[in-house]
Amino acid sequence: MSEALLPEFDQEMKNTRKTLERVPEDKFGWKPHEKSWAMGGLATHIANLPSWIVLAINQDSLDLAPGGVPTRPMQAVKSRQELLAMFDKNTAAARAAIAGASDAHLMTLWSLLRNGQTLMTVPKIAVLRSFVMNHGIHHRAQLGVYLRLNDVPVPAIYGPSADEGMF
Repeated sequence: MSEALLPEFDQEMKNTRKTLERVPEDKFGWKPHEKSWAMGGLATHIANLPSWIVLAINQDSLDLAPGGVPTRPMQAVKSRQELLAMFDKNTAAARAAIAGASDAHLMTLWSLLRNGQTLMTVPKIAVLRSFVMNHGIHHRAQLGVYLRLNDVPVPAIYGPSADEGMF
């Protein structure tokens, strides 16, 4: 399973990095709507998502509010350099974790908890695909809209964008 997942992971991370490279530092605080994430916070979340692969492979659960105390949200990075360094570090660690995971291990169960209560339990491979890769693709597209609204060229991902004829 890891051998089948790695080419897709590599391609998605390449496209994600291409998108993160375009986030303008002077727009980190920009929001399209009051209820939306600021661009810097969204980009930080995207850069952090690959770290969830390591967590899912190395742990059997994650409690979002251990002892009833919600985990603190991650602070947004302060620069594009910091953003890309975080993404590169997390991507390299995630790739190594995927490469080292056996099929049997990827089929073991992982649970998401809140204050000890199980919210869901799925095989670890489902965490990698849904909570990391699909989740990251969703937020990468969201970031693409943020870029467009700020007149930043949107990279070609699955085909040409309005700004790039080739990918």
